[in-house]
Amino acid sequence: MKRLLGQLVVPALTLLVAGGAFANPEPWQLNMTPGVTATSQDVYQLHMLILWICVFIGIAVFGAMFYAMFKFRKSKGAVAARFSHNTTAEVIWTTIPILILLGMAYPATRTLVRMADTGNAELTVKITGYQWKWRYEYLGEDVKFMSSLARAADEARQLGSGIDPHSVENYLLDVDRPLVIPTGTKVRFVITADDVIHAWWVPSLGWKQDAIPGFINEAWTQVDEPGVYRGQCAELCGKDHGFMPIVVVAKPRAEFDAWLAGQKAAQMPAGAVAASAPTATSSGI
Repeated sequence: MKRLLGQLVVPALTLLVAGGAFANPEPWQLNMTPGVTATSQDVYQLHMLILWICVFIGIAVFGAMFYAMFKFRKSKGAVAARFSHNTTAEVIWTTIPILILLGMAYPATRTLVRMADTGNAELTVKITGYQWKWRYEYLGEDVKFMSSLARAADEARQLGSGIDPHSVENYLLDVDRPLVIPTGTKVRFVITADDVIHAWWVPSLGWKQDAIPGFINEAWTQVDEPGVYRGQCAELCGKDHGFMPIVVVAKPRAEFDAWLAGQKAAQMPAGAVAASAPTATSSGI
């Protein structure tokens, strides 16, 4: 029974940290992550703006409420006023919330419009969700592959495996084949699914996009710093929902080009490889 509980609780706690909070958490991290893209930083700044507006409203409202409760309480002889309405007060408490909402709506709309602009992308990657893995296809490059939970984590998660999950590095957050993208490049994603609804989510990129069978959703990113960024499927998609992580590796453009060339060569049929190889001439022997 203890082993069964361990096998169930450890993945659940991992998902709370990785999927429900942040896939690249920091010690005592309570707030959103600023991320590594302009989009994620815009979302972070928008979040902080609205948070402080709400804090200010909360202080003003609760401050006025407690002041009225203690200053004008019955034990001090206060007598309630009797009136039907006050036009000036009604105009004020209607106008101020409208102005606050407009002040929040403008930067939010501007950010959403910028996030939806997938034009002028230099690279397009098609992402397809399956139960329970991801398929990546570099459109126009003849490179495609499946990305699944790393073998070490997959073995450790099995009931009765006897493997301590804590001994597996990046448990439930690593894959056998990560998505590789170039830095300093606008990358467009077209996202769909083959069976049920999934959601492709890497917190450091600043957005989540649903993968829906029969529909194509779009998103984009531009990562300027090389690194490894982790995420998870963010839509409950079946019994192994918690076991289809996402790993994005951002490489400098030259390294990405070399990687892409290697992938093309590896996926090229054997006959095509032989035909494309330079032939030796008598003068070269």
